[in-house]
Amino acid sequence: MTQLAQLLKQYAQQQQLDLCDGVYDTDILGLRFYISQHGSARQALVYQSGIMILAQGHKNIFLQQQQFQYGADEYLVLGVPMPLECEAVAPVGDCLMGLLLDVDPKVLGPLVQQIFEFQTPVNKMDTPSLFALQSTPFDQKMRNASLRLVSALLDKVEAQILGPTIVREIIYHVLCGPSRDVLINLVNHDSHYARVARVLDKIHIDYAQGLSVQGLANDANMSISAFHTAFRSVTLESPLQYLKKIRLNKAKELIQFQGKRINEAARLVGYSSASQFSREYRRQFEHSPRASNSRLDA
Repeated sequence: MTQLAQLLKQYAQQQQLDLCDGVYDTDILGLRFYISQHGSARQALVYQSGIMILAQGHKNIFLQQQQFQYGADEYLVLGVPMPLECEAVAPVGDCLMGLLLDVDPKVLGPLVQQIFEFQTPVNKMDTPSLFALQSTPFDQKMRNASLRLVSALLDKVEAQILGPTIVREIIYHVLCGPSRDVLINLVNHDSHYARVARVLDKIHIDYAQGLSVQGLANDANMSISAFHTAFRSVTLESPLQYLKKIRLNKAKELIQFQGKRINEAARLVGYSSASQFSREYRRQFEHSPRASNSRLDA
């Protein structure tokens, strides 16, 4: 067991979360604790943007034809929310544990500006190969900062006073590491990457509305063809595929966790046809909406 895992296990016991499954807020704003006792089979879900630090276990991530893996003493940087498939694998006889860190634009922007005062930026923002998902092994600085972050969590006063400073330091180390472009690209508001990121924010808020590719391209101030190219370079999905996956994942949450009826869930996420919703739901999750409801009852 790594030192980071030992500290997180101590935190889980302190918070009486050591036998739980889920994602839990901590005393540090924007930082959540993740724990899973047995892991999970490959399933479709939406990863939110941020920095994910895994202390124990590993995850296999599948996106289109690509596969990524990250494990203990590695971190994943996600610039935008991504619908994907994930398999979580717990160590034998133990649990998965990790941290999920939101990246506040009010922290990110000034940090990037300060870094560029000392370093010449390399502009990779609009290359065709731009992609919003990268995993990176810890270096010693990132490991030490993560250890201090969890140590601060063990004391409420330290969490409140030292936590935000350590969070800022971790973001700084990411900005100096191999995954830096994922975050740096968000700061250049005129880049294609940042324009797509703003459109994704709109999709996650207005997914139930009658969104069109033309309207989204207008929001990005891009032609439809340029928007399609930029959108796919960031998400590996077309705009309509991305929107459909967001709607279906939201519907699954409504059915499983809020007990909504299938037709109501379909309507709430923007479907006018219940039969179309059921077909696409089955295609996405490999079971019917009714089966999702049954799993909750079980």
